[in-house]
Amino acid sequence: MASSSAAVIKVGIVGFGMSARVFHCPLIDSSPKFELAAIVERHGQNSKQKYPHVQVVRSIEELLAIGDIELVVVTTPNDTHVPYAKQTLLSGKNCVVEKPFAVTESEARDLACISKQTGKVLSVFQNRRWDGDFLTVKRLATSGLLGNIVEIESRFDRFRAFRKENAWREEGNFPGSGVLYDLGAHLFDQVVDLFGVPEYVTGTVRNERQIKDASDDSFLVVLDYPLKNFKAVCRAGMLVRDKPARFTVLGSNGTFTKYGLDVQEEQLKQGLTPRDSEFGKDKESQYGVLDSEISPGIYMRGTITTADGCYSDYYENIANAIRGTDKLVVTPEQAADVIRIVELAKQSSDERRSLAF
Repeated sequence: MASSSAAVIKVGIVGFGMSARVFHCPLIDSSPKFELAAIVERHGQNSKQKYPHVQVVRSIEELLAIGDIELVVVTTPNDTHVPYAKQTLLSGKNCVVEKPFAVTESEARDLACISKQTGKVLSVFQNRRWDGDFLTVKRLATSGLLGNIVEIESRFDRFRAFRKENAWREEGNFPGSGVLYDLGAHLFDQVVDLFGVPEYVTGTVRNERQIKDASDDSFLVVLDYPLKNFKAVCRAGMLVRDKPARFTVLGSNGTFTKYGLDVQEEQLKQGLTPRDSEFGKDKESQYGVLDSEISPGIYMRGTITTADGCYSDYYENIANAIRGTDKLVVTPEQAADVIRIVELAKQSSDERRSLAF
């Protein structure tokens, strides 16, 4: 008989929209540490076309009543994240929440407290900590090849001049809608992972497409760390046809520039999973360029091989944290810090001033 630390973790997923179909289901199904056991679909049984073995249920209450499910993954619209996560934790099950973790910092802090009180693992799906480009930036930041890092510009841009029909993420009055919550949650989390929380936040958040009753579609947020002589410039927009660099890293010795998005999302959409040998591997044509004085009088300009992206490592850590063999990497306290940055960025934009964290 397998030991309790080696026992497969049965997983239930709430919702079967894009994030469940593209990210969570393939990553969980491809891991030997998990069994994709049940999925909540309000109507239909679309998940059975890809995963015929799963049990389809109609509500989170039905899901939580399944006794041997240990982990629940919440992938429903943003305004349901907190109540569903709370239900899950109080039912005695561990929980992963799709980003954003919550709509407000106070809600996020409450969830973190409930996780501590129940002793259950709670995390937000910050998969982009395992983007190959970000892993490369992390390695360079600690390698010394750039000297002291003084600035990082991090961008996640798209081009779509129109509003999608029936898209709650673009509805101006929907809680947690807009690109600030959608993409800012990822960009801010990466910076916090590298440098901790900022001292000051300055934001400009706009509806650049000027679509009536739509949510924000553009932001420029500066996370300032005066004591560390560092700042991060985080940007996203929907009117960027010719894409600028994904990362530009400035150091006292040189610069690193990386174009193109991490490959894993597109690979998952194409049906690849972490089981495939090419999964997470960047194209050589997309490798970043380092231009730096790597030692006194020795200058280097050349490409840096992108680290392999590995979204599966997120769920590997979740499994180990549940079994008590590793510390949780993406904690609810960190998730609450990110939501605080989101709220401060919006307040800063409204009030046209920098705000202390």
